[in-house]
Amino acid sequence: MNPFDAMYDGAPPWEIGRPQAAVVRLAAAGRIGGRVLDLGCGTGENALFLAGLGHAVLGVDASAKAIGMATRKAVARGSRAEFRVGDALRLEGLEHRYDTALDSGLFHTLSDAARARYVRGLGRVLKPGSSVFVLCFSDREPAWGGPRRVSRRELEAAWTSEFAVESIQPERILHQQNADGAHAWLASVVHFGRPLSTNN
Repeated sequence: MNPFDAMYDGAPPWEIGRPQAAVVRLAAAGRIGGRVLDLGCGTGENALFLAGLGHAVLGVDASAKAIGMATRKAVARGSRAEFRVGDALRLEGLEHRYDTALDSGLFHTLSDAARARYVRGLGRVLKPGSSVFVLCFSDREPAWGGPRRVSRRELEAAWTSEFAVESIQPERILHQQNADGAHAWLASVVHFGRPLSTNN
């Protein structure tokens, strides 16, 4: 059993019953386009929101319980969002290539070694010119428990030469334990589909 499955017997703190405000703003700004891959989708609120805007969305999560809940939500809401149990570090089996990847709350759970596998896997399933948006806990958030904090430098350093970090902005990640959410980073990353040349 996935260790996160037991947390879905109750209400995990990251499940807020609506999309993250940062995701809503990205969509309103026209930053999310085409076919969308939602990594670590949980019970699917971000994916369902984006599908409601007309995007083809696949949500992937290692927790079978979370995916079951997301699938039932999709049926109840008449949504075309699709959900699949899967490992975000093993994306090779996906049949499509994606224009946008969304990570809301997954990156900060990964070890350093897992981050490298995560980036390599993304490189295999994204189209050239695609966008990656990562919303993760920031090292500006005080130590009260919860997930690993991530520094701006760590977030910048995670990407291989196939990617370019456009921006890393302070954000809030909403959760149940604080109405104002937690300090977070929102990284915007572009995938070029090949290593960037060092020559001008």
